[in-house]
Amino acid sequence: MELSPPSPVGLRRAAFRIERPFSALYRAGSGLTSPLPTMQKTSDINVVETRLLPSPAALLAELPKTEALAEFVTRAREEIRRIIFSDDKRFLLIVGPCSIHDLEAGRDYAQRLAACAREVSDRVMIVMRVYFEKPRTTVGWKGLILDPHLDGSHDIATGLRLARSFLRDILELGLPTATEMLDPITPQYISDLVCWSAIGARTAESQTHRQMASGLSMPLGFKNGTDGSIQTAVNAIKAAAQSHTFLGINLDGAASAVVTRGNPNCHIVLRGGTSGPNYSPAHLEQAAQLLAKARLPQAILVDCSHDNSAKQSERQPEVMRAVLAQIAAGNTTIIGGMVESNLFAGSQPIPVPPAKLRYGVSITDPCIDWPTTEALIREIHASLAPRFR
Repeated sequence: MELSPPSPVGLRRAAFRIERPFSALYRAGSGLTSPLPTMQKTSDINVVETRLLPSPAALLAELPKTEALAEFVTRAREEIRRIIFSDDKRFLLIVGPCSIHDLEAGRDYAQRLAACAREVSDRVMIVMRVYFEKPRTTVGWKGLILDPHLDGSHDIATGLRLARSFLRDILELGLPTATEMLDPITPQYISDLVCWSAIGARTAESQTHRQMASGLSMPLGFKNGTDGSIQTAVNAIKAAAQSHTFLGINLDGAASAVVTRGNPNCHIVLRGGTSGPNYSPAHLEQAAQLLAKARLPQAILVDCSHDNSAKQSERQPEVMRAVLAQIAAGNTTIIGGMVESNLFAGSQPIPVPPAKLRYGVSITDPCIDWPTTEALIREIHASLAPRFR
């Protein structure tokens, strides 16, 4: 039996039924004449609050850098770049508190470090750790920018202002600054005042952080993975050297497609891993071979803390001495080291009322104290004498 095609009128009626909005069909099918219930929410279900922040441009205008500071940052970055690429034989020492939580104590430390840095500047370039963001394995205090009052209030606007102001203070003492870039929006607020930066072990494998690094203006160290993987950092250096386009914000705070040219001034930081320390001659040789295979500069900075010291801060000088012994034996791939140091040794737990915190003691990773730090700096300087004869 042959079916006849539908009439044009029938087609129009069918099209009308299909094109009617779902709400009309719903009312027609159910017999409802009252308005539909509110649309089911499908976004921001777990967002409690959204707080507006000043734009990067507004904060930079509020706390500007002087021409003298801009020249100092530029000069310090260039000196670090020369050390990385072996034009400068000095030892790059990244040293300072695990994190900044007390600005008064931080300035106290910086004044002592600046005086020491001037004494050893012919062989050692000292850059102060000024870390405002802390990655957490699970939970914990996330740093001065995220929680400046140490009370869970997360006053980020104040945190950004304090961070930028503190960076200016350190630079005015004649000390280059170093920090870890964790949140990809943070650099727009503070990166113009940073001389050296790091991408940590937890984020070295992150595409977001590799892209961010490709657009940063300062030399940068990628740490090996938390499992000890050196290849992770090598891959990150290669990725960061390339041009990328990614989502970000501009200085006015507007969502933007950020296009980078790539950062050629990146190097590896060995910090050990779950498999143990990785500063031995065999580990450094492995790192150098992987860098050479990837056609990257064989520039290695050794983090004397974290898994390289088995998370025992008092062992950091021991690790540093092992590194210096390799330099004395002719290793030319080591460009520097990193040490976590504070006014006083150890660490203290939080949360507690800020007034009850011990002055000059870390609230994140344990540190060595200032007398130990000062002695170690002088030891580094003395041990490098043969390199400059």
